[in-house]
Amino acid sequence: MTDAPATPAENTPPQPPQLRILAQYVKDLSFENPGAPETLRNAQAPAIDLAIDVQARSLGEGTFEVVLNINAKAARENNDVVFITELAYGGLFQLANIADADREPFLLIECPRLLFPFARRILADATRDGGFPPLMLDPVDFASLYRQQIMKRAAAAPGADTNGNGSPEASN
Repeated sequence: MTDAPATPAENTPPQPPQLRILAQYVKDLSFENPGAPETLRNAQAPAIDLAIDVQARSLGEGTFEVVLNINAKAARENNDVVFITELAYGGLFQLANIADADREPFLLIECPRLLFPFARRILADATRDGGFPPLMLDPVDFASLYRQQIMKRAAAAPGADTNGNGSPEASN
């Protein structure tokens, strides 16, 4: 008696997740120094208001664009704006062998984590070129930002089902 040949799915082990960075680019960069040259003469350190956002969109065939938006506004105690800088730094990523449930966390945590050091350098250079000390951003916990985003979604849609990782399940 002979055994039936195994199907290809039974013979091949599961493939590991794959991530390729196809490109990185500045999508938008703005630096404003509205009070120059007076703001450059004052040695008082300004307070920095920082906002970070991550957006991802599918471009088809396992390719995604991830954009890291970083906005920083520096002001002194008298609310005089010292500088404003805005950066949209994008990356083109190709993902393979990643389950649908894992794709969103991968795009909103791992991809921006890879983009961040480059965006940080661009902002540091922009502020230095604007006449100020370089704005050196602390590392960002993108997993924590993602969890906050999930909690906001859950609060906006009370009673929505969530899967094991906290992201809303798609309902068809």
